[in-house]
Amino acid sequence: MTVIADGFAGQYSSGELPAADHVRYEAIEQRQQQIADFLAQRRMDALLLQHPANFAWFTCGGDSSRRGLGEPAAALFITPEARVLVCGNTETDQLFDIELPGLGFQLKERPWYEPKSVLISDLCRGRRVASDSGFEGTLDVSSELATFRVQLSDIECDRMRTLGKAVAHALEATARGLEPGRTEAEIAGEISHRLLKHQTQPVRIQVIGDRRGARYRHWSYSQQAVCRGAVLSAIGSRWGLSVSASRTVWFGRPDADLLQAHQHAAMVEATCMYFSQMGWQHAETFERIRRIYEKFGHPDEWRLADQGCILGYRGCEFPVLPHSRQMLLPQTAVDWHPSVGPAHAGDTILVTSEGFELLTPCEYWPTIEVAVKDSPISCPGIYCRGQ
Repeated sequence: MTVIADGFAGQYSSGELPAADHVRYEAIEQRQQQIADFLAQRRMDALLLQHPANFAWFTCGGDSSRRGLGEPAAALFITPEARVLVCGNTETDQLFDIELPGLGFQLKERPWYEPKSVLISDLCRGRRVASDSGFEGTLDVSSELATFRVQLSDIECDRMRTLGKAVAHALEATARGLEPGRTEAEIAGEISHRLLKHQTQPVRIQVIGDRRGARYRHWSYSQQAVCRGAVLSAIGSRWGLSVSASRTVWFGRPDADLLQAHQHAAMVEATCMYFSQMGWQHAETFERIRRIYEKFGHPDEWRLADQGCILGYRGCEFPVLPHSRQMLLPQTAVDWHPSVGPAHAGDTILVTSEGFELLTPCEYWPTIEVAVKDSPISCPGIYCRGQ
């Protein structure tokens, strides 16, 4: 049978037709209205989206990135009345069948050997166009689009919960099976493998072995063997969304100074989570963080590395800065990752009207209970292999 769907004709059997996702369709309709209102306020005719993060946001999870290649496979051209997919002919089937099935998109395509930019130029000609790239003199509104991406819908919150459990599982399952002598790169590969098995794309992997984190706060991984223990961290992405977590594993019993540093890092993390309160400015939360560092004898530790960031469709949408007046909005995800010397903590939370929700809970992992304002908060402890 021949099916005409979203401007595309293709050959399908009835069993191959993708099921309609009405929840996702409604979410995209709401985003189109949001864009229509935005265009009206700016007196613009259309919005051009070329960055994969914005493609994923508008389509509520569609992927235009060709799984990590630098050049996106498609763009979106959005007007108040229509949403148009712009791509080459080799991408059309996969995009409509897998990424955008039955979601109301029209199609403008060119042969693969002709530059997509020519087609985009034709669409922009004679129109007042905003964009996320400043393409050919269009109005760059990328900063405004970032604010759209960070306040999550209900469907996005549910996806973040699923993603958070997958990221925590990959780290913890890898750590539970570690033996001394494996290289940081081998361990990073295992974390990546576990993420990919759950359709989660590794965005960033860190394996900081044998206390190297005291000197290198943003270490990734190397060919050096891990002999005593390591901090494992990952940012994973699925449906375009990102979640981050960290876990520490040690062979035998850690030294007293590492245990204390980890305890202090957990206290800072609990403080970060508790004071991530809806309507607070980042600076208000950061002031509590600074005080807890000072209380436990680390007054300058926060200056050595960033402490947290707002997550959405990028690994870091906005950093949490000491003097930022940006407010924490409801249904916003925050990645907190404080550190004290060689000890690193890290989890992702969701800011809600009732407080915070932990998106990366421990699965089979020791925890440290920290009381903040008489509220008990569980943070990941150190997993001791061999004990």
